[in-house]
Amino acid sequence: DPPAAERWGRCLRRIMRPDDANIAGNVHGGTVLKMIEEAGAIISTRHCNSGPGEPCVAALARVERTDFLSPMCIGEVANVSAEITYTSKHSVEVQVNVMSENILTGAKKVTNKATLWYVPLSLENVNKVVEVPPIQYVRKEQEDEGRKRYEEQKLDRLETKQRNGDVIIPVINPEPHTVGYSQSSLIHLVGPSDCTLLGFVHGGVTMKLMDEVAGIVAARHCKTNIVTASVDAINFHEKIKKGSVITISGRMTFTSNKSMEIEVFVDADPFVDEPQERYRAVSAFFTYVSLSKEGKPLPVPQLLTETEDEKRRFEEGKGRYLQTKAKRQAQMQQAARH
Repeated sequence: DPPAAERWGRCLRRIMRPDDANIAGNVHGGTVLKMIEEAGAIISTRHCNSGPGEPCVAALARVERTDFLSPMCIGEVANVSAEITYTSKHSVEVQVNVMSENILTGAKKVTNKATLWYVPLSLENVNKVVEVPPIQYVRKEQEDEGRKRYEEQKLDRLETKQRNGDVIIPVINPEPHTVGYSQSSLIHLVGPSDCTLLGFVHGGVTMKLMDEVAGIVAARHCKTNIVTASVDAINFHEKIKKGSVITISGRMTFTSNKSMEIEVFVDADPFVDEPQERYRAVSAFFTYVSLSKEGKPLPVPQLLTETEDEKRRFEEGKGRYLQTKAKRQAQMQQAARH
């Protein structure tokens, strides 16, 4: 087993600057997601190279649902700590906590908790997944619970990949508050600074771009200050190579009184010499809330659905929203009992 220090508390710290935030001074969710991914990538790459196997780099495969518990502001220090909580033969589960610190008052608060899954890829052959050195568990239950989470995410990734055929088509002269009115796309050429040692895009870079697009969709719909409230599971279906052109597309799927859900997917067009067709690389749902100048939640304009597909997506989004609400209420009741 690697020494405890390699498995616990890999910590990143940095002060939040104006270019990390929106015009209201709230740090972008994508900036936070990028820091979370960096901490996860460091600890899992270190762990995967602690055994006798061949040199490798840990690639992000999935981020479980993560809630943004409170907004972070310019001038605060983000403390990101990571811990390996489960290993299977070919994957590593990392749990990451983000705490913001006001360096003037010393006040600290937890802003995020996230669970990420990494897969180690060989430095010699990028298509080869190498074996992960096992970790030792303090209690047998920890391993059993980890295995259960591993099986659940494996199943969910498979289901998500199967429903991933959709594309976003531009709408001419859309009405305000319709899906077509706020939908947005961003095209990005993948350069060396976006990539890992293996020449594939960092998961954190992709998530930052996804949050940017989702933020534009939310701002167009509301015309107010918006912040990321949560991100549903993000699934990385395929690697994106350096030199690819990626299209990040977002559309509104559901609105409640106080929140809006935006579906975001990333399609990759391989490098000019590659025979491969365009493919769906990443997909996720982002939830945003609208805030007043004082930082208080504002009502969200109702999404107007026009087509059958939009109506179906709205109902599916409503299902996810009610499920999350019920889960949160159950957690609050449990916490009150303890």
